[in-house]
Amino acid sequence: MRAYHPALNALGLIIMIFGLLMGFPLGVSAWLDDGATLAYDQALLLTIATGALLWMFTRSRSRDLRVHDGFFLVAAAWVVLPVFGALPLLAYLPELSFTHAYFEAVSGLTATGATVLSGLDDLPISINLWRTFMHWIGGMGVIVLVVAILPLLGIGGRQMFKAEVPTPMKESSLTPRITETAKGLWVSYILLTVACGLSLWYVGMDGWDALIHAFTVAGLGGFSSKDASIGHFANVNVEIVIIVFALLAGLNYATHYLALVRRSAMPYLRDPEIPFFFGVLVISVIGLSAYLMQNHAHADLPATVRYVSFHVVSIATSLGLATYDYTLWPMFAQLWVLFLGSFIACSGSTGGGIKMMRAMILYKQVFREIIRSLHPHAVRPVRLGNQPVSEGILHAVLGFSFMYMVSIVSLTLVLSATGLDIVTAFSAVVACINNTGPGLGAVGPASNYAGMDTFQSWVLCFTMILGRLEIFTLLVVLTPSFWRR
Repeated sequence: MRAYHPALNALGLIIMIFGLLMGFPLGVSAWLDDGATLAYDQALLLTIATGALLWMFTRSRSRDLRVHDGFFLVAAAWVVLPVFGALPLLAYLPELSFTHAYFEAVSGLTATGATVLSGLDDLPISINLWRTFMHWIGGMGVIVLVVAILPLLGIGGRQMFKAEVPTPMKESSLTPRITETAKGLWVSYILLTVACGLSLWYVGMDGWDALIHAFTVAGLGGFSSKDASIGHFANVNVEIVIIVFALLAGLNYATHYLALVRRSAMPYLRDPEIPFFFGVLVISVIGLSAYLMQNHAHADLPATVRYVSFHVVSIATSLGLATYDYTLWPMFAQLWVLFLGSFIACSGSTGGGIKMMRAMILYKQVFREIIRSLHPHAVRPVRLGNQPVSEGILHAVLGFSFMYMVSIVSLTLVLSATGLDIVTAFSAVVACINNTGPGLGAVGPASNYAGMDTFQSWVLCFTMILGRLEIFTLLVVLTPSFWRR
């Protein structure tokens, strides 16, 4: 294990930084005197102390991170940090089991939004704030957050960043230095969060609810401070604001940053994912609205379009907030919405799924194979915009897509073997691996994941982390060859 001391040393720093972030809800709790201050005191001290001890005991072998170290650190961080994220929940809700508290923290940090808690309206503001603040931290990736800080402490961050960033084009950088790249992404992220919070406050949410839901929307999480989610507010203006900012959060943050720096809309016009992103969403809203009108799912066309638009955008971008129990729709409409979450979000966004870029590459590759069948000697490279896609990226996308499907099938079979009905098992796996949150059946938007037993909860925790790290980052660490050094 000494070979991994540099990664463990960096992990200690990350844990300490994570503990310091708990100071935000702690300060809110103390200011509001909401009764949760002691829970944060204990959690913060234990987290910082653990991180400090790990950092001190591994300090003697610290060095720049290598490829192995990067994969190990990212996987370890996403497994370990939820333990500390669960501490305030365990301290304030003693009836909560460790499994359910860990599940809630994993769901928070992976920006999934699958919850096991009920009675959210009665929880202290700081507890709901911490739940959604974990969305915000995990949405862009806590590793990307600290990669801007670690170089100042003598620890290189490039390998960690490459393992964390969810995109098939991981070699490209916005700026020459990885630290500046991370800072650029976070500037865009913070500005979008602030704009979302102010907009929600302007259209009628109170200040704390606006802040809580701004964290959720920017991170494309799904936690809410209300059991009825956004349906609690019954405000069409709130829904419109959430739709707009969910769409923005579903785009590549690199594109946002370039548009911000250049003060131009050209980066959006040149992003090859954006036409497909909006095109599929528009077609889905029109198609589902027509289908549900034909099936008399809602009273009139305006109500149909309102519900369809919100849930298509929310589920497709992996936000996971709801205004209505869409499991009351015909099964075709439910599955359509669920599957949209598998590919709509753009690469470099806080969304889940295989990402639109991979879906585009798969589509173009299938089309190329059809042309090759008709014209065996034709030379037709796969392109994204004006750029040809290398064979290495094609193979990586095909391999990822295969493992994505294998993971869904395998994990669905595991949950089915525990006695879950197939709709609940399949939709729970799809919702968790896509970091969407609500599924169908017993885990639909009108219920939650509290009905999962211990084994099922741990399977879904693994599924959420697997999806958040885009499968290979976690699977690499689980292979025996990784540990033979």
